[in-house]
Amino acid sequence: MKAVVYDHYGTVEQLHLEEMPLPTPKDNEALIKVHAASINDWDWGLLEGKPFANRVTSGLFDPKIRVLGSDIAGTVEAVGSSVTKFQQGDEVFGDLCQCGWGGFAEYVCAQENALTLKPASLSFKQAAALPQAGLLALQGLQHKGLIQAGQKVLINGAGGGAGSFAVQIAKSMGAEVTGVDRASKFEVMRKVGADHLIDYQTADFTQNGQQYDRILDCCAQRSIFDTNRSLNPGGIYSVMGGATGRIMQTLLLSPWLSMRNNKKIGIVLYKPNQGIMELIELIESGKVVPEIDRTYSLSEVPEAMKHFGRSEHQGKIVITMELNEPN
Repeated sequence: MKAVVYDHYGTVEQLHLEEMPLPTPKDNEALIKVHAASINDWDWGLLEGKPFANRVTSGLFDPKIRVLGSDIAGTVEAVGSSVTKFQQGDEVFGDLCQCGWGGFAEYVCAQENALTLKPASLSFKQAAALPQAGLLALQGLQHKGLIQAGQKVLINGAGGGAGSFAVQIAKSMGAEVTGVDRASKFEVMRKVGADHLIDYQTADFTQNGQQYDRILDCCAQRSIFDTNRSLNPGGIYSVMGGATGRIMQTLLLSPWLSMRNNKKIGIVLYKPNQGIMELIELIESGKVVPEIDRTYSLSEVPEAMKHFGRSEHQGKIVITMELNEPN
């Protein structure tokens, strides 16, 4: 089979297409013929080996995981002896970040508990775009309390993968949503339902005097003290990603600020594949639709990663397989 691999931390130049043996599933695994995969922030972080603390688990000097890609959608080719939920021919999808990654390949083995049956209403491309970004958005909006209808919600990074899901989920809960991102992403932000738009390149939402009941920060870059000023009393500020320094600042100062200001401030700890049935219900009801920016072939993964690294994507970047027959 063909797979995109890397052997050293660094830039996209480390990625290359390579012929690999077809994997054999363990007792609790299924062999998946991959039809589509999608790119997430974790793929970028693993490629670069940053932040350095992550290398404790991913490999101190060189990566232990040679094939990136956690979100996949495909067809079950074979199952291990203890697998009971799936059988050959089932169409499945899931996030493999806790069971070895490997999605940027024609075939991958995945643990049974990382997979869910793909709804017939979703294409493989849409299903591959869903797991990590969609669930991170859902978990972020449920962090420290549920949204009430009529509340004002600000989503920073609303034009990206998780952000485009978050806008739709917040709207499905009855929120008035303000989306923050670069102006080039305004079209997709309007498409997914944002009521108000802010271009972070020309305006600072922490300086305009507006306050919100909830702020979901997909790409924290501002001081927590500035963001705290934009939060209503009793409001919730949840950080899902961003600069390492800002994330650490939130981690260290959130208990003190939460107590002092009667606000709930913290970091969203992503739980892979948890809440997937709730997300599927939103998809099947038409309240949430995966927004796909661009599709690349397997051999174009380096170019796809470059596009991702420029932060120009609107929604998700999806990889499709050129060949899907075992060699």
